[in-house]
Amino acid sequence: MLVLPAITFAQHKKGFASSYDLVVGTYTTGSSKGIYVYRFYPESGRLAFLNEIDDVANPSYLCIAPDKKFVYAVNETGKNGEVSAFSFEPKQGKLVFINKQSSGGADPCYIAIDKDKKNLFVANYSSGSLAVLPLNADGSVAAVSQLIKDEGHSIDTARQNSPHVHISMLSPDEKYLLYTDLGTDKLNIERYRPSEAQVLSPANIPSVNVNPGEGPRHIVFSNNKKHAYLLTEMGSNIHVYDYSSGKLTEKQTISILKKDFVGKTAGAAIKISPDGRFLYASNRLETNQIIVYAIDQDNGQLTLLQHASTYGKNPRDFIIDPTGKFLLVANQSSNNIVVFRINKDNGMIDLTGTTIAIGNPVCLKFTDAE
Repeated sequence: MLVLPAITFAQHKKGFASSYDLVVGTYTTGSSKGIYVYRFYPESGRLAFLNEIDDVANPSYLCIAPDKKFVYAVNETGKNGEVSAFSFEPKQGKLVFINKQSSGGADPCYIAIDKDKKNLFVANYSSGSLAVLPLNADGSVAAVSQLIKDEGHSIDTARQNSPHVHISMLSPDEKYLLYTDLGTDKLNIERYRPSEAQVLSPANIPSVNVNPGEGPRHIVFSNNKKHAYLLTEMGSNIHVYDYSSGKLTEKQTISILKKDFVGKTAGAAIKISPDGRFLYASNRLETNQIIVYAIDQDNGQLTLLQHASTYGKNPRDFIIDPTGKFLLVANQSSNNIVVFRINKDNGMIDLTGTTIAIGNPVCLKFTDAE
């Protein structure tokens, strides 16, 4: 593993932290052994290794508690998936195992937490279920309290013969939870009432469909909370919706592919810049790109700006640092994290020259270092 030297600098003048922890989830089928923590310096885009916790099986997606005291990871280990809880000390980047519970399904691939630290929401991909796991006061995870499993399929007999839940994300006001189902080509909406015994119940309009065979994957909300963006894995499209109180109204569909592209493709992650002006998506397999769009601030629609190489293979995830200066890409199959600089005027990205070697990185999360 390449470890870059740490640097120091004065506190950022605009209220940002002087440094951040980058917490990295991985697949442990190669050289990685678990979860890694790096110190990130937003004045330069440099990274320095801080800590790791080993013997954590396939922590392929993470979430950090709002108070920064805990990290939660799915264990994407096949039929008997699990969720692990860790205490977290940001200053040293230290993780300590607390406990783990069954995820209630197979191959959990996404995890989210509510702002009040009452519940975790887990997407079990292979078994096609959405699980709710309550949190205890000490940060430990309790057993599954609610499990939602849909039925159905879509047109791709190889990948869509049954439901495959891919993301579980709360709306900005946390009154709704949205989850994608790659197997049935649906984006589902549940009402979230944390005081109820069964915290999730179908919204008035419980789902929206995409075109058959597109395979919904990840979603993101606009900074003004008026729009939602859905990236499809198999169709490699972004669907733009107006959003209001759990209701989605589609306004635009735009491809993440170049017009002349022919080959294998798989949309992965989708993010919005901290200033809300630009949207970014990653594409894998034979593309290996970050695609950049401008966001119309009036109607939320997208205009293509750039297709940029990720300088690696299979960009499973990426993240924009809290200052909006840098974009970091986790290239799963080339075992590296590559740092790009963002032009804050036009949103486009360029290499910084900073790359770290790490086995099968698949999830990136930032939090304040202190």
